[in-house]
Amino acid sequence: MRDLKTHLSEWLARAQSGEVVEVTSHRKPIARITALDIAASASTNPLQKAIDAGVISWNGKNPVIPPPVKLNDGGPLMSDIVIEDRS
Repeated sequence: MRDLKTHLSEWLARAQSGEVVEVTSHRKPIARITALDIAASASTNPLQKAIDAGVISWNGKNPVIPPPVKLNDGGPLMSDIVIEDRS
């Protein structure tokens, strides 16, 4: 485990290249590091599917949300019209 902490990027590169890395503590296996099958994991994510299909795109930044549309142009409020109508 100490060697893993010291050389983490090297061990991750080895796992990424297809090697299965077994982590031990006091000579007992405690974990296994393997590469992910990106194609399989992406296929279950609907957003990733849409990005892959070119339906949507994302530049990695937060979305810019336009300001809200003002619905009341100075006329009476709908709630006031309903209350007046009920009287």
